[in-house]
Amino acid sequence: MSCQLFQEFTTDISGISLPEKFTFPFYYEPHPLSVIASHELQNYLETQNDFQHNFGLNENQERLVIGKMFGVLVVQNQNNELGFLWAFSGKLAERNQHPFFVPTVFDMLTADSFFKKEETLLNQYNREIELLENNPDYLNAIKQLEQTKLQADKEIQTQKEAIKQGKKLRSEKRKSLPFDAVEQLNKESQDEGILLKKMAQYWNHHIKAVTEKVELFTNQINQLKKERKDKSAALQQQLFTEYAFLNQYQELKSLAAIFNGNPPAGAGECAAPKLLHYAFKHLLKPIAMAEFWWGQSPKGEMRKHQQFYPACTGKCEPILKHMLHGIPLEENPFAINPAEGKELAIVFEDDYLLLINKPAEFLSVPGKQITDSVQTRIKALYPNAMIVHRLDMSTSGLLLIGKTPDIYKKLQAQFIKRNVKKRYVAQLDGVLSEDSGSINLPLRGDLHNRPNQIVCFEQGKPAQTHWEVIERKDNKTLVYFYPITGRTHQLRVHAAHSLGLNTPIVGDDLYGTKADRLHLHAERITFVHPISKEIITFTCEIIF
Repeated sequence: MSCQLFQEFTTDISGISLPEKFTFPFYYEPHPLSVIASHELQNYLETQNDFQHNFGLNENQERLVIGKMFGVLVVQNQNNELGFLWAFSGKLAERNQHPFFVPTVFDMLTADSFFKKEETLLNQYNREIELLENNPDYLNAIKQLEQTKLQADKEIQTQKEAIKQGKKLRSEKRKSLPFDAVEQLNKESQDEGILLKKMAQYWNHHIKAVTEKVELFTNQINQLKKERKDKSAALQQQLFTEYAFLNQYQELKSLAAIFNGNPPAGAGECAAPKLLHYAFKHLLKPIAMAEFWWGQSPKGEMRKHQQFYPACTGKCEPILKHMLHGIPLEENPFAINPAEGKELAIVFEDDYLLLINKPAEFLSVPGKQITDSVQTRIKALYPNAMIVHRLDMSTSGLLLIGKTPDIYKKLQAQFIKRNVKKRYVAQLDGVLSEDSGSINLPLRGDLHNRPNQIVCFEQGKPAQTHWEVIERKDNKTLVYFYPITGRTHQLRVHAAHSLGLNTPIVGDDLYGTKADRLHLHAERITFVHPISKEIITFTCEIIF
């Protein structure tokens, strides 16, 4: 089968060996072939005139800018020739198709697609509903109903007030009038009550008549909305069924099957599934893959121009599990115990608590695939011990542990009340212009790309960090961080985000650039000893 989008390398690759296994897509160092293919794509993006898309690379541009994830897949054709494919995530310049890029797996925007036909029908429903909602007779009926209700309420309230006043006057008269005169007063009271009931009946009749006029329209509108909703749901399920992905065995599996009928928005539109589907469809053998960001970072996230990133976990992981079935992958680093061979250094210990220096790349508590952690090791020594707080796996430094549940609760109460003072030291990948400051950026988990966090002013939890510069050297800045709150990845996001310091921590493989390690260390902690009540401070220095 011919493949028009198979591109040959223009760079000499004769001295580069093929990888033994395919790229593990969720954490990788790009293979040299993937890097070269990416550079060739980036050169094209810098010089092309095939489309216009504002990536936000010019800081003076004020209109909407949209950075984009691009992907390359190094492949081998049936003649054992090496080449590569290009793809972009989502749409590019409001289109699914562009020269040199693999198409979307299922293009719902083609003129003769079932989606466009059903979309036309749904638009007809929208027009009919809009016509009914703006019908003058319908609008007049609504207005008449409102006026009738207001008039009814006004007159009934007036009658109720008259009854109230009449009752008060008759009560005074009854004290001095003879029996037969009292009977007349009682009759007046009954007549007023009867009049109120007749008034209520009269207005209820009028309100019902006008309501029926309104309901002639609302019933039609609601029926059309129900039909539109049912057809929209059926169209969505048909789309999920038609949207299917190939693997190397030419097996198709739909979005509906992969996500049990409820895929997240945008699933299947990322670069990686597009690349692999096209390769399998055209009998190309996948060799290596990489994805990089091009343009301005999206709101809330931390994306650097031209930097490589792994495939997302929420949308891509279930799809790629099917697509990469049977293909030998590079080792999954998440299944490798990073704490193997590392020891926990005890900084302080008494009968009640422990303070340890956690190494970098060491879990505080057991993970999904790795059980070795500070918690499991400490519990082997002290079965009743409990970790009072946590540090990210990649962060080193002081970790406080209560030897008994009672001590744990007393220490934890200090954290909850924010009476514990912590200081971190971090090396930032750049030079800060200010000497100190505070960062207030609310955070929440990235639902489609765990464990990443994003800045979210609508749903994020408050997160506050104070900071001060220690020194600037070799285009790096050493800083102290003083977290007021303790959100997941708080310091890492506050350092990297454009609304924070806009300078990621050295070695941050999630929000910056990978290095020998994450240069973040919990250096100092101050708390009240739960038994002696003494305020104590411990420091554990580090040199990055």
